[in-house]
Amino acid sequence: MNDRAEGYRYPPRVRFELLEKDLDSYRRAADFLNFNNADVLCVQHEFGIFGGPAGSHLLALLKEVRMPVVTTLHTVLREPSPAQRKVMDELVRRSDRVVVMAQKGAEMLREIYAVPEEKLDVIPHGIPDIPFADSSIYKAQFGVEGRMVLLTFGLLGPGKGIEHVIEALPEIVRRHPGVVYLVLGATHPHLVAREGESYRLGLERLAEDRGVKEHVIFYNRFVSLDDLKEFIGATDIYVTPYLNEQQITSGTLAYVFGAGKAVVSTPY
Repeated sequence: MNDRAEGYRYPPRVRFELLEKDLDSYRRAADFLNFNNADVLCVQHEFGIFGGPAGSHLLALLKEVRMPVVTTLHTVLREPSPAQRKVMDELVRRSDRVVVMAQKGAEMLREIYAVPEEKLDVIPHGIPDIPFADSSIYKAQFGVEGRMVLLTFGLLGPGKGIEHVIEALPEIVRRHPGVVYLVLGATHPHLVAREGESYRLGLERLAEDRGVKEHVIFYNRFVSLDDLKEFIGATDIYVTPYLNEQQITSGTLAYVFGAGKAVVSTPY
């Protein structure tokens, strides 16, 4: 998916690119899949990826393809807008199987969207194989040895609620002076395109204003899975203060919980 005119530098294994807002490119993608006799089309669906009202351009592709469609839903909305409901109903109708990663998602699909049981699969989010090890083993490389480490990981944006953790830090630090909060991840590219790094800079100013600047470390970068494992290894408590209760799964929460770490989370 290309959401900008210049596209991205994809590896050679990527054989077709769609322009997010160009309806014809979705039809051309269907032609490409049909011509190459693809065995199955695996759709990873998230609102905001595909063009058209509520991502409706995707339906132009699904109407034309001649192979089975398996759709994984990353968000299941409890109260969709009329446009979102229309797209969701059509998406489910044109999918041979619908996959969610949590039982709650399956419940909502049955109750709200009347998805038949035989069409529905729950496949829990995978996790890397991380040994249950003492976090102190990993802390030295980040310069936080001897400290209690909190971690939030992922693309940065206002929906992540990181400001609320920073607001809570003065009280946490009063009780646990050795605490350090690691915020790992680059700012979401869409946000950078619109506003630059204003959100991250605002978080840094907030930490300074609340007198906890020395207790917050920002790592402004994408990380490989191997690097992420090191950060998870150094973590004592993982924090997901996400504000959107509609988010049905979090890969990072699954990773960290699977590594045996304590988690503090909002109830998405």
